Amino acid sequence: MRKSFLILSALLLGVGATAQKVEFEEYTLDNGLHVILHQDKSAPVVVTSVLYHVGAKNENPDRTGFAHFFEHLLFEGTKNIERGEWFKIVTANGGQNNAYTSDDKTYYYEVFPSNNLELGLWMESERMMHPVINQIGVDTQNEVVKEEKRLRMDNQPYGQLLPEVKKNLFSKHPYRWAPIGSMEHLDAATLEEFLAFNKKFYVPNNAVLVVAGDIDKTQAKKWIEQYFGPIKRGADVERVMVEETPITKEIRAEYQDPNIQVPMLVQAYRIPSMKTRDARVLEMISSVLSGGKSSRLYKKIVDEKKMALQLASFSFSQEDYGIYFIYGLPMEGYTLNDLTKEIDEEIEKLQTELISERDFQKLQNVFEKNYVDANSDIEDLADNLATYYKLYGDINLINTNIDIYRSVTREEIREVAKKYLNKNQRLILDYIPEKKANN
Repeated sequence: MRKSFLILSALLLGVGATAQKVEFEEYTLDNGLHVILHQDKSAPVVVTSVLYHVGAKNENPDRTGFAHFFEHLLFEGTKNIERGEWFKIVTANGGQNNAYTSDDKTYYYEVFPSNNLELGLWMESERMMHPVINQIGVDTQNEVVKEEKRLRMDNQPYGQLLPEVKKNLFSKHPYRWAPIGSMEHLDAATLEEFLAFNKKFYVPNNAVLVVAGDIDKTQAKKWIEQYFGPIKRGADVERVMVEETPITKEIRAEYQDPNIQVPMLVQAYRIPSMKTRDARVLEMISSVLSGGKSSRLYKKIVDEKKMALQLASFSFSQEDYGIYFIYGLPMEGYTLNDLTKEIDEEIEKLQTELISERDFQKLQNVFEKNYVDANSDIEDLADNLATYYKLYGDINLINTNIDIYRSVTREEIREVAKKYLNKNQRLILDYIPEKKANN
């Protein structure tokens, strides 16, 4: 039985290693817009997406929230798409669309039946060339963003977790604020400031266009040139990497959340860029510690000792720096310090002992599966192509990134844990219910 399972696993890994190779074609228009084409005729759908290399880290510290605000604002309308008509056009033509903003990028996409490829390209070119940015749109989206902040952060249990971690881990780098930004900054901003932000960042030479799915490449290229070719190149975006001072002493902080009853322990470490090898190793460490119910932290603290309702760790990967999180919700009768002690014991084991061969094989299998899953959906694949090109600077990582994980050794896991997950390099955040005032 075990032999059969091993053979099946080997076959699955072999399929994943070969069948998942992603073919693509790339080129650059005269205005600097980079274009990536991926043909997949397995279903009659097509994704048109544009990634702009602008996120919260590109904002003026006195005007935070601009990049996320523009995610909304650039749906307001264009010279040839009336205000309020964007979503109606997409829906009426059998499509769907969305966008998101992070610290590093803003990403827009549409999914259409493949016979509507031209429509998707026209709409994204309209967003880039002819956006209508006026006071009506700014005022409208200001209210939308405020409501989003109230819903997702201010009134959401543990909704301030990420902002609190970021502001304590970063003192110089713009990662110190969350993409949602400050409502006071947005209220104070003038229309001229929004227009200047658009002119600076939402230009072809700061973007990558991905067209993926059931396409005719020759026809797609003609439409891309027709709709995006006339857009003027913008000024080159100057990028300055802000270096943080290394953390050498444990940071202690507390946040009181009026929306929770159960306190949360948060341990957070500042880690290197997602482009580094060490960042990949830390992802593997996260899987060892809390990847599933058989992982070390879950099995020991949640399952066996029943000290926590929930416990997990993960790497929050970003272009300049990352954050390594460990968090836990204690069961009644246990404290945040109790959880800290148990977690620290498991980290120390990783720093001093090699994981077993069996656990290492399991870990490799997990990342092989992740590799297969990452590009199994055409929407995710388009996003990955854009991100690998614009943020990593190597589009072919969509095929070779898995090789980095495959080459990681047990000894490397131990050494990376020893390098980054030390008590004097971390933040301990006691995220607790709001304290009641004494009568």
